[in-house]
Amino acid sequence: MKPFPHLKLFRFPGGVHPADHKDESSQTPIQTLPLLPQYRVPLSQHLGKPAVACVRVGERVLGGQLIGLADSGISAAVHAPTSGIVRAITAHPVAHPSGIKAPCIVIDSDGEDALIARTPINRADPAATLARLHDLGLAGLGGAVFPTHIKLNPGPNAHWPILILNAAECEPWITCDDRLMQEHAAEIVEGARWMAELIGAQSILIGIEDNKDAAIRALNLAITGTVVKVCPVPTLYPMGGGKQLTYALTGRVTPSGGRSTDVGVQMFNVGTVYALQRAITHGEALTRRIVTVTGAVARPGNFEVRIGTPINDLIKAAGGALASATDTLIGGPMMGFTLHDPAAPVVKMVNCVLVKDAQHFPPKPPALPCIRCGACARACPVTLQPFEMYWYAQAKDFGKAQSYNLFDCIECGCCDFVCPSHIPLVDFFRYAKGEIWAREGEKAAADQARVRHEFRDLRLEREKREKAAKHTAAKQKTVASTATTPTAEDPEAARKKAIIQAALARAAASKAEITPQNTDALPAEKMQEIAEIEARRAQLRQTVHNKFIEDDPDAPREDTQT
Repeated sequence: MKPFPHLKLFRFPGGVHPADHKDESSQTPIQTLPLLPQYRVPLSQHLGKPAVACVRVGERVLGGQLIGLADSGISAAVHAPTSGIVRAITAHPVAHPSGIKAPCIVIDSDGEDALIARTPINRADPAATLARLHDLGLAGLGGAVFPTHIKLNPGPNAHWPILILNAAECEPWITCDDRLMQEHAAEIVEGARWMAELIGAQSILIGIEDNKDAAIRALNLAITGTVVKVCPVPTLYPMGGGKQLTYALTGRVTPSGGRSTDVGVQMFNVGTVYALQRAITHGEALTRRIVTVTGAVARPGNFEVRIGTPINDLIKAAGGALASATDTLIGGPMMGFTLHDPAAPVVKMVNCVLVKDAQHFPPKPPALPCIRCGACARACPVTLQPFEMYWYAQAKDFGKAQSYNLFDCIECGCCDFVCPSHIPLVDFFRYAKGEIWAREGEKAAADQARVRHEFRDLRLEREKREKAAKHTAAKQKTVASTATTPTAEDPEAARKKAIIQAALARAAASKAEITPQNTDALPAEKMQEIAEIEARRAQLRQTVHNKFIEDDPDAPREDTQT
């Protein structure tokens, strides 16, 4: 591994600088939330497929025990936050923009907080290391919650010479990464070096906004004697975006529809790096994370929270919501979403609980018509044209909206922030994306149905041909068999022929016994007349017999003498 050369920073287009509101929560050390009576652990708290429950109701589990197996493909394992009894496996409200319910494993704590036996990871075998990280449920803690073991596996054809630690934490109010770097800088640097070994990176850069003086000092002390470089960048939202930070530190432009890995850069959030260091050093599964609780609460701060902790208990730990509180956001004010149920649990993606009040978050004025001022386009960090995408999304012309690179939108909210007409642009973009995904899903289902129908037609045609071929072969075999061997006579036909033969025999016998009576004294002319009568009778019998033979050629013939 070699040090990165002299670093030149690059300015990405657009961006905004809203009020930070960092000091409210960044000035006090991280607090550990006490053990609670119950935890609800969702099976889906990462990108990809939900985990599959591997425990039963009534079973006792230990802290760190595997309770949800990672499904095939993109998925991550889930572990118990403490020891206790599995009370239920059922759907509960979760922290999600839609307010949906999702399957959760409910664990009643036994108060012992007993832990499962842990084994540190031997880094000598990279494949085994990735397998252990897969089992320990590591996922990105910066927002996307992508399973870490997949991001650490470049494959034979990938080349990622640069590893970037995303320490920008650019969104207002959030300070969990800031406090983590202040208190655990050495562990983060150590984890970064191990990550670089796994992916084959030659350079490690820590991108951190220049408004985090204490964290920068702590990191600079921790990198002494290493090739890791701390890179302060201007405080500008959304500096923490993957494409934006990649460009700011390297000047490499991520292609449309691509990722930073397409330009040789892999990026991880500092919280993820810290979790990896804990996993390798202690064999510790991802059962906790740091969460900022701020806004209209009595004691804003950062808390080390067990996964599955009800968010209302977390707010209570911060002194409770103030009387001026109006609402609660998960995440920051730019990209966060409204919490629908305060009983929803903390999951791996929850980095901030922001309690709103009317002073800092006044009601948004009603939306006015777009005046096409172009402010949104100037603020967009992806150089899109939000006003055009808005027009076509509003008109439900999703194809046209997509032609303006709709899916390159990172939903950072810069366009909303500067729009003088107060149009909720990001909401329209999310709506358009959802509609396009839904239509693509319907199209895929229709294509699959068409393929199944065509396959059925081909199968029926094939079966028809096979049946015809079998029939022809059987017929040819029958003809060949008939030509070489006599055909066995049908028993019923034989019986009929025997009956007819017997009847003919009886008729012949009867005919032989019948002779003209009282002809001894008749004159010659009478005898001639009788002979003629007998000849006509014989002729009649012969005619009837010939007719019978025509109707049934197989019937036995009568040798009749006329």
